[in-house]
Amino acid sequence: MSGGATGTPTPDSAATAPAGTTSTAPSARRIWTRVRGTALVVALVLIGGLVLATVRSADAHGALDPRSTEPHGSRAVAELLEQRGVTLTLATTLDEATAATNSETTLLVTAPDLLTDAQRSTLRSTMENSAGRTVLLGAGPSSLDTLAPGVTGAPGTTVTNLDPACTLPAATRAGSVDLGGERYEVAPGTTADSCYPSGGRPTLVRLPGPGTTDTVLLGSPDILYNTRLDQQGNASLALQLLGSRPHLVWYLPSLYDASADASEDDTTGNFLSLIPSGWLWGTLQLALAALLAAVWRGRRLGPLVTERLPVAVRASETTEGRARLYRKANARDRAASVLRTATRTRLAPLLGVATRDAHSPELLLPALSARLPGTTADPQHLLFGPTPADDSTLIRLADQLDALEREVRTS
Repeated sequence: MSGGATGTPTPDSAATAPAGTTSTAPSARRIWTRVRGTALVVALVLIGGLVLATVRSADAHGALDPRSTEPHGSRAVAELLEQRGVTLTLATTLDEATAATNSETTLLVTAPDLLTDAQRSTLRSTMENSAGRTVLLGAGPSSLDTLAPGVTGAPGTTVTNLDPACTLPAATRAGSVDLGGERYEVAPGTTADSCYPSGGRPTLVRLPGPGTTDTVLLGSPDILYNTRLDQQGNASLALQLLGSRPHLVWYLPSLYDASADASEDDTTGNFLSLIPSGWLWGTLQLALAALLAAVWRGRRLGPLVTERLPVAVRASETTEGRARLYRKANARDRAASVLRTATRTRLAPLLGVATRDAHSPELLLPALSARLPGTTADPQHLLFGPTPADDSTLIRLADQLDALEREVRTS
């Protein structure tokens, strides 16, 4: 076809060549070369995430669990209590904890801040009616108002070795222990034993109630950990606080407790309280960085600047390249339209038709019929026909258009 050398895209070579020989057909090796970097990064991220999750789960699993022998578990103190005749009941829901609590029990709540407002109210009623002892580990401001009236929270401190500095018998017998964490302030006029002060504020508070009822606030649970139980007077204080009654209810609150029927706001607050502040600030910084990147990438660009190509590209190469792109995209309609448009544009001057009317069948076809009265081809089907159904039909169309143009030129 004469238009193939003048820049008209001809799909002959691309359509007849096997798919595996075209430059746009990616081989398995080429695909692997392109994606191996991304695959390596994804694999490293997944492996790192699994390792981090494993390490964190190993650290957090069994924390304060009386069955756990992990460093932060509490198997050691549980066994010591059982050796002294104290029976232990493990509760993972509030219903189990309240059902097992009575005047002969000590109720240990390992994470009171995880409880919802409704759960704290239920627990408070149980504490008042049981006539037993309740030990709250690391109770913060959110739970003190309900579970320990008359006591407010103060800024926390690090866990360190502290002296009793009080007359509470359990503290004086135990001596110095590892305490810290939450610190407390007792309201004036409130009867309480304030022990193990840090910075002038106690980290252990005992609030006596009616009869044999009392509530003990421990600023941190470190004295119950397996790794710290044999240090200082930790074991002595733990055994005295938890073994004063013949039965111990060890309550491990959970976010999955069915009794946690708090509002959505409370649930969200409990969940966010579990996320370290560093992660929240990091997320905010990443969001700000993403916003700035979007503004930078979305800024308005200036006008286009034309440049001369550093090398001369032959028309045949450009045509072949475009034909391969059409073939890869399966764009037979676009390829046929380009072929027919180029042929009509070149035929119009040869037939005495203005270039602006080259694409009007009412003007071009009568002039073509007058020039080639005996042609066997259907000019209307060739120049204005439908889209070819397959590649072979497209190739045949290109050949017929080429033959038509040669016939017009030689007539």
